[in-house]
Amino acid sequence: MKLADSHCHLNYKGVAEQQRDVLARARAGGVVAMLNISTRESEWDAVVATAEREHDVWATVGIHPHEADDHPHVDTGRLIAAAAHPRVVGIGESGLDYHYDHSDRAAQQASFRAHLAACRATGLPIVVHTRDAEADTAAILRDELEKGAFPGVLHCFTGSAELARIAIDLGFHISISGIVTFKNAQALQAVARELPQDRLLIETDAPFLAPVPHRGKQGEPAFVADTCRFLAQLRGEAPDALADATRANFHRLFAKTLA
Repeated sequence: MKLADSHCHLNYKGVAEQQRDVLARARAGGVVAMLNISTRESEWDAVVATAEREHDVWATVGIHPHEADDHPHVDTGRLIAAAAHPRVVGIGESGLDYHYDHSDRAAQQASFRAHLAACRATGLPIVVHTRDAEADTAAILRDELEKGAFPGVLHCFTGSAELARIAIDLGFHISISGIVTFKNAQALQAVARELPQDRLLIETDAPFLAPVPHRGKQGEPAFVADTCRFLAQLRGEAPDALADATRANFHRLFAKTLA
């Protein structure tokens, strides 16, 4: 299999210290493309530097909703400027997280809209984090898309079938993580089984959410192969074919990876 890990954090503590070995294991396991995601401005330089150094790693710039309160200065203009770097292929992760409410909801919403405006201006895709905020996420996406089109992906999808339908109708992709392999993930499995193949991505969200049979360990991009095999069996597809399709989807969505 030749795989794309559409969402990982190669500069997070626990991974950064062994980044060379993590990348070697990923490549040995067939991972040929990795998207290194930023969640706060202080990470941007390191995340981009990894993408500059590694031919099969690309970067995003963005502010996680947990960090919105601490980043009121990161506006659309600042995101557009940072996204001009040739190895930055997406904006985010950004969105809404009402599960923990680490940042004020109004601040999260304002930050999310700033990111979406940057996507509209640059043509780059938005990487959306949404948890316990489906109605507001859908409403903001619809509202911002009425101002002009932009592509995107709902990452680490754990939402409802209705949110999946809305995302597909809006032209978005949906990325499935190792959560789909968990025994208690029957609802997600039902959604994942029905997703259109041409809108499907696979991710690890490393160092989090290691799939079965690695559950409880630190996640890393090599484990995207386990999620792909599980998802292929769930959908009645050949693992190699699903790997090829999701990799093609990754490069089509993050089109700057082909530059």
